[in-house]
Amino acid sequence: MNAEPLIPTQEPQSVYAKLGFEVPAGACDTHAHVFGPPDRYRLDPLRTFDPPRAGIDEYRGMLQALGLQRAVIVHSAAYGTDISATRDALAAANGAWRGIALVSPDVAPQALADMHAAGFRGARFNLIYGTQTNLDGIEQVARRIADWGWHIQLIVDARRLCELLPFLARLPVPVVFDHMGRMPTSAGIQDPGFRALLGLLEQRRCWVKLSGANRMGDPAPPYPSVTPFAQALVAAAADQLVWGSDWPHVREPGVIPNDGDLLNLLHEWVPDKTLRDAILVDNPARLYGFGD
Repeated sequence: MNAEPLIPTQEPQSVYAKLGFEVPAGACDTHAHVFGPPDRYRLDPLRTFDPPRAGIDEYRGMLQALGLQRAVIVHSAAYGTDISATRDALAAANGAWRGIALVSPDVAPQALADMHAAGFRGARFNLIYGTQTNLDGIEQVARRIADWGWHIQLIVDARRLCELLPFLARLPVPVVFDHMGRMPTSAGIQDPGFRALLGLLEQRRCWVKLSGANRMGDPAPPYPSVTPFAQALVAAAADQLVWGSDWPHVREPGVIPNDGDLLNLLHEWVPDKTLRDAILVDNPARLYGFGD
């Protein structure tokens, strides 16, 4: 077990705020984690948190309550690189869900082939928490997944992007940034790193998830200090944005957000229905290959 104390587990909310707009058919939640029974799926002894009760049935309930029909399950570091829990969740969804894996730099070609057949479409690396900070390793994985049409998904504080631009330019696959760049709103939208993120978007060299509003330093919905960041991303390249709930909101030390409130934020940030529907339906269909 990790020598550091585990982050306390909180259960996700199960009663959802009423939506203020009509969710289009085929709408997708592109960022969620699913956890299986602990007696079936072995947790990584180096994990930093114990998962909440947040299995396939609970997640389906959230999707149905909000009118979401597709999903992307991001494999949790609580399991290390053992993707069994996420792979089984994808199988249970009969093609309606895609997966993002955690893989090691020496991942075997056959393992990638098996993951692709199961519905995985990307590999995630965490440059904020944990030990996945070796850029050479990320580049090695990017070369291995390129033939499969996958992408690299990064969680990184956008304030670092200026120093990371040469590295990002070397990657032979698209890059998807979690949680709007996961930087504190106190840095402001003129921060050089956030401007670099906008530049990458404008050049169509990356994708960004409109997710994690509760993780940027604003304590409660509707997270008004996050709105200028979201609106700047939409103005830069709405066709390169997707939306994610971040359910069940692990590693959240504050109040667990209501997923209905989080989806309503998209209505506030993107009042134009055509753009909003593209962010919920068309963009994730392109990025994750729904319908392939």
